[in-house]
Formats: sequence, structure tokens, C-alpha cells
Amino acid sequence: MAKKAVCIMSGGMDSALCAKLAQDAGYEIVALHFDYNQRTMAREKRAFDEICDFLGVKNRLSLDVSFIANIGGNALTDTSLQIRKDGVRADIPNTYVPFRNGIFISIAAALAEKEGAEAIYIGVVEEDSSGYPDCSDVFVESINRAINLGTSPNFNTKIITPLVSLNKAQIVEKSLEVASPIHLTWSCYESNDEACGLCDSCRLRLRGFELAGTKDRIRYKV
Repeated sequence: MAKKAVCIMSGGMDSALCAKLAQDAGYEIVALHFDYNQRTMAREKRAFDEICDFLGVKNRLSLDVSFIANIGGNALTDTSLQIRKDGVRADIPNTYVPFRNGIFISIAAALAEKEGAEAIYIGVVEEDSSGYPDCSDVFVESINRAINLGTSPNFNTKIITPLVSLNKAQIVEKSLEVASPIHLTWSCYESNDEACGLCDSCRLRLRGFELAGTKDRIRYKV
């Protein structure tokens, strides 16, 4: 029986690379995507499906977790808030969705237990994460311990974060090296057609491509 890995996939280049690395490591991928009424929900879902098609992933699940938008407190789901476009800073921006990765990982753990998956892949990046607290190595290690304490005794899973210590340039380089479908991914926080080029996510992505010495193939407004 093939070993399985649940891959949390947003449609962005980090999670797409994680899925490709999981596949290259011999795992059968169980792709997991979340719709939480974020501004670019439709575009992210399209990217997720196209990435899964490219990788030949059959076992995929998209879940409605719109309760995250009901909780609110972030500019990704609350359109009355302005998404910051004045450059990446050290403080936590209003695009931080409270405990989002904790919620995602918890759901992924339930799916992993059901599927008998020995690994959960998530594309958290500590260095280029806009200061999000749920992208740190120590957070992932802590929630991994909690998962294995809170699931059945005959189940054990490992959260794998192959990108956590990389920067965006290294992620671009690695994506090209392993033929991850980076051209199908979407990162913009605001726009569903052409990426805005100014939000933190766009800035980090563009800086990664620039430092890697290559051109991003998606379209930008600026």
C-alpha cells in the first residue's frame, strides 16, 4: 500500500512546491483546499484544481470553512478593511487571519487520521511570512505534538514543512528545479484577474522571482 500525505494546498506557489516535493518523496497525495470567503477564493480554487490536474492528483477535497470569515478580524475576508500596499514590514499586517494555519492543520489532521496518512505537508515559510505567527517552526512542532496526543493510539503523523527555512527566491529556484507548476499558482490577496503587484504577498513573490533571476509568468496590474 502506498504511503499517503495530506497536502494543504492554497493554490499558491509554496503549497504547490510542497505537493510536488511530497510526490517526489513517494507519497500518494491527498490534496486539501479551503474556501473561507477570502477575496480571491474563486481564483485560488481554480489554481488548486489546475495544480492537482498538472500533478495528476485524483484524491482532492475542497472544504467550505466560511466560519473563518464570520469570525472576521482580517482584510482577506472583510472588504471594509484596506489591504496594506505600502511595503512589507516587521509588524503583523491586517491580512493575518487569526489562527488560520492552526485551523487548517487541525482539519488536515482529522483527514490524515481518516486516510491513514503518515504525513501532512504545509508550505509555511518563516522568513518571508509577513510576520504571521502561525508560520513558525516552533508553532508547527507544538501543534504536531498536540495532534499525536489527541488522535487514536494506532495513528501517528508528522507535519512536514520543507520550505520553512527558505526565502522566496529559494522557493522559486526550487520550484523550477523540480518542475513544480509555479506558472499555475496564485498569490495576490486582492485581485482575481491580474495580480495587484502591491500587496505583501505579491511583493514577496515578485522579489523572489527577481532575486532568482527569472520572470514570473502570471500577469500583474503594475
